[in-house]
Amino acid sequence: MVYALRNHWPMYLYELLGLAWVLLVAGIVASALWAPLSPLGAWVTSELARRVVMAVSMAGALVAFVYSPPGQTSGAHINPAVTLTFFALGRVEPWDAAFYVVAQFLGATLGVAVAALLMGSWAAHPAVNFILTVPGAAGVWAAFAMEVAITFALMSVVLIAVNNLRLARFTGILAGISLALIIVVATPVSGASLNPARSFGSAAIANVWQPLWLYLVAPVLGALLAGAIYKVAHRGGGLLCAKLHHHNRRPCIFRCGYREAGIDPLAKGATQ
Repeated sequence: MVYALRNHWPMYLYELLGLAWVLLVAGIVASALWAPLSPLGAWVTSELARRVVMAVSMAGALVAFVYSPPGQTSGAHINPAVTLTFFALGRVEPWDAAFYVVAQFLGATLGVAVAALLMGSWAAHPAVNFILTVPGAAGVWAAFAMEVAITFALMSVVLIAVNNLRLARFTGILAGISLALIIVVATPVSGASLNPARSFGSAAIANVWQPLWLYLVAPVLGALLAGAIYKVAHRGGGLLCAKLHHHNRRPCIFRCGYREAGIDPLAKGATQ
């Protein structure tokens, strides 16, 4: 534990800041779209159009972080479900996984808190409610099933892309496109959380804790299921690394398949 904290704390800090950044963007955009006094909300009146704007904003924030120097260094998980899946697949050390998850929960709470501070009554309005994730009209179990399904889908995209030498450098873009589509489709059913830390951050600031259990459990189940199926399909192999962007010279703290195989991802012919 001491070694991990002493040597890897910058990566933990980057994970904290990464999710804080994504939720800061989400909180600001949601407040601008749904708060009754917002001029943007008066202009974008269609609920579908608002979801599209929200989806593009969050996906853009995610992609920007994945390809930023901090995201390239930490691997840009910014989601406990992602970190725990890579841990289950043997690519993340136990203490790194633990500190990543803690950092992600702290980062989510920080991001929502800063957005609330900046947007004031707009963020607190019931129409926004600190971007709280709640089940839709179909109920809790429909939301649970949706969260499992969408996290399974997103994690599958990440695993397929990040472990393919031709696709690996585009993992962030593919994840961003997938996230945008998921938000548009799944928000009316479950709030499209996909991320236990993301839902916890909103719940902590809104002081609304029901049904948080759904968002703590379902995304992890979906991501772990994707990891298990990927492992079986590849007979336990085909795992390069836990970074969403490895096409760089930045340090890697994971059990790195590039390092194990002596592959330089920037070398000519490395994508063959």
